[in-house]
This record gives sequence, C-alpha cells and structure tokens, in this order.
Amino acid sequence: MSRTYLTVSEPATAEFVVQGSEFLGHVRPVDSVAAAESFVETVSEEYADATHNVPAYRVRVGGDAGRSDEDSSDVADSGFLREYSSDDGEPSGSAGKPALNVLTQREIENCAVVVTRYYGGTNLGVGGLVRAYSRAVKDAVDAAGVVEERPHETVSIGVAYDDSGTVRSILESEGYEFDAEYQEAVAFDVRVPLEAAEGFRDRLRSATSGRVDLE
Repeated sequence: MSRTYLTVSEPATAEFVVQGSEFLGHVRPVDSVAAAESFVETVSEEYADATHNVPAYRVRVGGDAGRSDEDSSDVADSGFLREYSSDDGEPSGSAGKPALNVLTQREIENCAVVVTRYYGGTNLGVGGLVRAYSRAVKDAVDAAGVVEERPHETVSIGVAYDDSGTVRSILESEGYEFDAEYQEAVAFDVRVPLEAAEGFRDRLRSATSGRVDLE
C-alpha cells in the first residue's frame, strides 16, 4: 500500500509551431478517470475551434469502469492502471499513441494530457505528427515538473456541527488537504494516503464516539 508513483506537480501548457501548425500541449495531475475525462472535455471545449484536440491519460484506479465510448480510441487496462488515447481525426497511430507513449516511457501516472493543434496548411506526414505530438507532451510535462507521490483516496466525512471542531483539529494535525462545507451538518472531503486511511477512520470514530458518517 506504500507504493509511490511519478506524476506531474501542477497543470501546465507548452506551445510551439511546426511548418505553420500551432501545437499546444496541456497537462494536469488527476486522481481518477472521471477527473481525467473532465479535463479532456474542458480543454476540448475551450479550444473547440482547433483542428484537433488529442487526449491521453494514465490513471491508477481500482474497479473503475473507465470510458464507455471507445470510438476511434485506444483503451487498455494493466492491473489497475487505466490508459486511454485518441487520435481525434489525425492518421491512425500518429497522435494519441505518441502522446500516451511519453507518459508511459517516463512512468508517469495519474496524469492527463491534451494536445491542441491548429492546422497551418502544410501536411506534416505521419512521422512529423508523431514527433510533434510527442514533443508537445514532453514540453508540457517538463513545464509542469515531475514529482513522486503516494497513492491517496478521498474520505468523505459527515458530522454534526458540535463535532466539526474536533474533526477539523484532527485534519489539521495530520496536515491532510481537505474541503469543508458548513451547513446544519458539516461535510469534509479529505485526501488521505491509502496506507493511513483505515487508521484515520478509526481515529475519527474514537474522537467523536462514533458520531461520524464516513464514506
């Protein structure tokens, strides 16, 4: 459970021009297939006027069904590692696979990329496309920086307002990242290392005498 992995440290974008075609590589760390696909959708909508928006991602999951739409795509499961890429209209194998291969070769996980291309009027050929899409991902990953992470999960906590201070104190003492929503009851979403999650749940139950809902 203490396995570490490499991922990008923050969202980043890198851009360059090849024979008139503009390429923008967008990269983002993600913690689920849903987050990866949301990122792909957001970039595709923002650059809807582009000629192509080529996505790829590698996400470590457990029992995630992943994408249901596999048209013009390449989807593979390796244990709990979910991989996806699409050429988005470029010649088969010239865009999505090269983008994904950069993540694979650098052993980067929990990462999503989209390479946006604005066609410049000159055909680059399959070899030129492979080089361009690979470079876009490499440049974006370099701009973001690569870090070593431990697997995490999100623990959802529901608690009465009177116990919320106790829970928040525990979260802050552990140094965990969390979001809080205060209404009649209080909800916390907490990012917890997998190996610490069960002990963390036990601590919350003990501190609140069982007056806590956990998911």
